[in-house]
Amino acid sequence: MKFKNQLALVTGASRGIGAATAISLAKEGAHVILTARTAGDLEEVEEHIHSAGGNATIAPLDLTDGDSIGRLATAISDRWDALDIMVLNAAMLGSLGPVTAIDGKEFNNVLTLNLIAQQALIAAFDPMMRKSADARLLAITSSVGRSPRAFWGAYGASKAALETLILSYGEEVRNLGKIRTAIINPGKTRTKMRAHAYPGEDPASVKEPSVVANGMVEILASDFETGKRFDLS
Repeated sequence: MKFKNQLALVTGASRGIGAATAISLAKEGAHVILTARTAGDLEEVEEHIHSAGGNATIAPLDLTDGDSIGRLATAISDRWDALDIMVLNAAMLGSLGPVTAIDGKEFNNVLTLNLIAQQALIAAFDPMMRKSADARLLAITSSVGRSPRAFWGAYGASKAALETLILSYGEEVRNLGKIRTAIINPGKTRTKMRAHAYPGEDPASVKEPSVVANGMVEILASDFETGKRFDLS
């Protein structure tokens, strides 16, 4: 098993790419901490992992509540010494529309989850990752984070900022310990977010989340260089 005796944390793990990644990591021996807002959906993923002989622990929480992230980090560090893998997958799309029509309140919500909460997670779990012999942090991005697209300004801006945040952290810890960071562009994937963005698209025309999950498992198991961008489209 690629990740035997390793601890992984996956955000947005109740469905889609997050759930598929958590299942794949558990299949390869990792004990996976599952986080998302919906406890019922997390329990289904946990049950799937346990029925397959894997190990997982659910931690329902709202990542936009900064205090909840700190409490989660404290609870996990009380039980485990090191965090080996962190997959930052949780995100929200928001409304698609012209930049001039962006709703300030919704834009704030998008940035809070897609960017500010991600920084809080990194800060909270940095001490545990520094204790790992080989810590890896993967963050899910989107093509619109690097190639601006009309009507995707709010979401694209949040992902562009996330990429800068993750890569900056990678440079900061490059020579301080064994922490590697990477950006993952999953490409067209059959998720609830994509269905919302492309309501007329045939779901069967795009790949399943498990394809992305398997790709990320291979990346995590490889000796990738920190700061790498991977395109799984």
